[in-house]
Amino acid sequence: MPARVITVTSGKGGVGKTTTTANVGVALALLGKRVACLDADIGLRNLDMVLGLENRIIYDVVDVIEGRCRLRQALIKDKRLSELYLLPASQKRDKSAVRPEDLIKICNDLKPEFDFVLIDSAAGIEEGFRTAVAPADEVVIVTNPEVSAVRDADRVVGLIEAVEKGPARLIVNRLKPGLVQRGDMLDTGDVLDILAIDLIGIVPEDEGVLISTNRGNPAAFDEKSAAGRSFRNIARRLNGEDVPFETFKDQSGLFRRLSRMLRRDSSRRGR
Repeated sequence: MPARVITVTSGKGGVGKTTTTANVGVALALLGKRVACLDADIGLRNLDMVLGLENRIIYDVVDVIEGRCRLRQALIKDKRLSELYLLPASQKRDKSAVRPEDLIKICNDLKPEFDFVLIDSAAGIEEGFRTAVAPADEVVIVTNPEVSAVRDADRVVGLIEAVEKGPARLIVNRLKPGLVQRGDMLDTGDVLDILAIDLIGIVPEDEGVLISTNRGNPAAFDEKSAAGRSFRNIARRLNGEDVPFETFKDQSGLFRRLSRMLRRDSSRRGR
C-alpha cells in the first residue's frame, strides 16, 4: 500500500509541532514502519536538529524541486533507525520556493517507498500552511491547552474543512496536570468542546523533551519518558491500534470527563 501522508500543523507557533513530528516519526519507525519526515517550514529549518541530523544535510527539498538533485539524494537516513528518513527544508529560500503542486509531486514520489510521510508544516495559516496541507491524506493539529493556542487551532480546523482535508485529529501537547486541577489551564475536555475533532493523543509537560530535543535524540526513544510514552501511543493509534488514553497524576476527574466527551463527540460528529 502507498504511504499515508499526514500533515502536522498548528496555527500558533511554539506549541510543539516540530517536536511532535519528529517523535511520532521515530515512534512509527520503532514499530517497524518506513517513515519519511518532510520539513515544509521553508526558511526556518528545525526538524533536522530535533532528529539530530543537521550535520548530514547536503541537499534539501528545494534542490529536489529545482532539479539540482534526485529525491533519493536529498533523503537523509537516520543514524539509529534504518526505517526513518528526513527530507530537510531549505534555510536559504522563502516559502514561495515551494508550491502546493511541488509538494504533491514529491509526496507522490515518496508514497511507493514508505508507509508514512509526515509533513512538518509552517506555523500560521498563510502560504506555507496551504502548501503543507495540499498533499495530505490526513491532518493532525497540535495545540497547547491555552486559550490563544486553542483559538488559533479552531481557525485551522475551519480552513482544513474548507479545503476538504478533514476531519482533522487533535494532539493536546504540554498538558500540566497541576495547573488543570487548580483551574489555571484548560483541560482536555474544554479543548475538545471548542474544537469538536477527534483526539489522538495527550502529551504531558516533560522537561526531558527539551533536553532530548537539544541533543537531537527524540523522547520517543526513552522508555522512561512520560512524553515519550505518549508519542509512542500516538504512533500506535495512527497505526490502527486501539490504545487507551494515558492517565496522569491528579487527573482522574479530567479523564472521567474526557471519556464522557469522547462518547458525546462520537455521537454528534458531523461538523
